[in-house]
Amino acid sequence: MINVGIIGISGYSGKLILKLLLNHPKVRVTYIAAGKTKGSLGDIHPEFLEKTKLYCDKFNLKKAKSLCDLIFVAVPHTQAMKIVPGLLAAKKRVIDLSADYRFKSASEYQKWYKTSHSDKKNLPKAVYGLPELYREDIKKANLIANPGCYPTAAILSLAPLVATQNKNINSITIDAKSGISGAGRKAVLDLIFSEISENLKAYKVLTHQHTPEINGYLSKLAGKAIDVTFVPHLVPLNQGIFETIYVSLKKPIALSKIYTLYHKFYKTEKFVRILKIGIQPEIKNVVNANYCDIGFATNGKMLVITSAIDNLIKGASGQAVQNMNIMCGFNENLGLG
Repeated sequence: MINVGIIGISGYSGKLILKLLLNHPKVRVTYIAAGKTKGSLGDIHPEFLEKTKLYCDKFNLKKAKSLCDLIFVAVPHTQAMKIVPGLLAAKKRVIDLSADYRFKSASEYQKWYKTSHSDKKNLPKAVYGLPELYREDIKKANLIANPGCYPTAAILSLAPLVATQNKNINSITIDAKSGISGAGRKAVLDLIFSEISENLKAYKVLTHQHTPEINGYLSKLAGKAIDVTFVPHLVPLNQGIFETIYVSLKKPIALSKIYTLYHKFYKTEKFVRILKIGIQPEIKNVVNANYCDIGFATNGKMLVITSAIDNLIKGASGQAVQNMNIMCGFNENLGLG
């Protein structure tokens, strides 16, 4: 049994981590905190009434150190790097759900997040928390950089291809669509119901901060620079991401060969489901679950890969719990169904 803390309990990711951990047989949640929210958890999130007596207050490093073995940091980007150094200095294991430790380069972080990184010392120590690719590193890590939601779907969709067929790729275009919860739990005019309902729009076209994350980790797999065209869209759903990925090929690859390649690449991965030829993913099949579903189609030199995840589960909280299980030597499925 380990004692776990959640910093950022008032947000969607923090709330869902707690929801998953309340059913985890090897975890006891002993500490919760948030930036501005204070009160009993049942008052903050009424769904937890009578389920826990946890009380939320402003983050206190001394309390976190004394009450926790491992801590989830589910605060906004640029805020985690103010919290993580003290936790690591106290020998606590940390899973950060923000983008603060996803880049090894402080200058790259500043370029995309418009803020100077204040914890350059720990940047090289962070392990990218995509279990299907970095499980062995995750086992030994003290600091996990939980991947972004869009990159999770994109990298899992493309990893087998770029790792084995990169010389045959002309270009990659990712058309991604996300539910509203991907923007976080905040009051913003563009995200209110009357603005989102009956609507669909692209945003941050060719400038989204997840682009370098996708490029960086695909490039590592390919052994050469990969530069995708990434266009995200906001759709009127609460949860879910659907990505349609267009891969222009120099030479045609038979669909049966693609299926075999992906099936072998992910044959031991419980949370990646390669769909049968002719079947495409649907968001409704992955919502509230830790799965990434992947499908394919091709007309010869154009390969289309489709994928679906729940942005708050496999794209955030579920993947974070999966990483915790790996770090602690638990069964990877615990708490995740």
